[in-house]
Amino acid sequence: MAVKNPSRDATKGRGPVSEREAQALLELRTLGPHGELELPSVRILGYSLELRDGKGGFVGDSASSAAFRGMLDAWRALFAAMAGRDPLGSRPTDALDKRKLDALLKEGGPAAQAIAAAQEDYALQLADVVLRFLRHKSWRGVRRVIVGGGFHQSVVGERAIARAAELVGRKRSTVELRTLHHDADDGGLIGWVHLAPMALLQSYDAILAVDLGGTNVRCGVVLTHLHKAPDLSRVEVLLRDKWRHAEHGPRRDELVDGIAQMLADLAAQAERKGVRVAPFIGVACPGLVCEDGSLAGGTQNLPGNWESARFHLPQDLCERLPEIGDGRTQVCLHNDAVVQGLSELPFTQDVRRWAVVTVGTGLGNASYANRAPKV
Repeated sequence: MAVKNPSRDATKGRGPVSEREAQALLELRTLGPHGELELPSVRILGYSLELRDGKGGFVGDSASSAAFRGMLDAWRALFAAMAGRDPLGSRPTDALDKRKLDALLKEGGPAAQAIAAAQEDYALQLADVVLRFLRHKSWRGVRRVIVGGGFHQSVVGERAIARAAELVGRKRSTVELRTLHHDADDGGLIGWVHLAPMALLQSYDAILAVDLGGTNVRCGVVLTHLHKAPDLSRVEVLLRDKWRHAEHGPRRDELVDGIAQMLADLAAQAERKGVRVAPFIGVACPGLVCEDGSLAGGTQNLPGNWESARFHLPQDLCERLPEIGDGRTQVCLHNDAVVQGLSELPFTQDVRRWAVVTVGTGLGNASYANRAPKV
């Protein structure tokens, strides 16, 4: 499946086209609206809420995965000072993955005590962040907060979040904290079925989706199973690929190249399986997404300048993509926390107001209001 020039694809058999016409045809493939806030069944009331902590930083930074590792570092140092040796050994905290921390916690001893202490510190910080968000007008009336990101998919994270839920419940008895239904790696892909045009979902088996973060980029073929579950509660990721780009240090354009290649490979695999993929690609990324598809802040964890007026991610990605399906390919952009939260939409119909926080390189957040069902 070779990458084709979009202007030539769209004008096959018509001969050469002017530069202006080629650009117009390309823009047809990158139409939004991007960052849509008004959906048929839910309103997105806000996202990327940034509350100052009074120390020159943001409240959410104290509950990121980096914050947890900072807490663990501090406890390691304290235990080492008291006992004369580091309870977690010589490897730096960043080199200890979730499975290793879970194993150390299970073994008991000083290592488990240091991890448990950091776990408690993190729970206190996460609870404080959620309580502060709940006081903001865009979170007013929220009854359920869903914790996303990969942190909860470990014993350490699960226990820390359960403790945070207990602490929040003491202050706000009407607010529930719980974790994603889907695997965290899939939530940021699955949420796109609630943003894609319904006509496309009805005409195809699957869509392509991208979840771009400061450390990883995930791409997937998302099966809707719309004929089995009209409420989209049975959506699944059929094919997936993941690139830990932070380890390779690509430039911005190299990262976009890599995403395009991952999507092309996944589309080819789906085609070989007989899966009809819609000419639609949803890209979830950090930051504030403008209606025209530009980014206006919050991209500091991505390589290079993603907020430049000369850079347009949907268009730049579309230029690199192969022909998909039998229509003009549309690339749509939205905030990553918003998309991950939308993966929970079928499971939040028992509450009016709800929100999500995503624990990753930073702490993403979004709040929602379900619309009353039409009768």
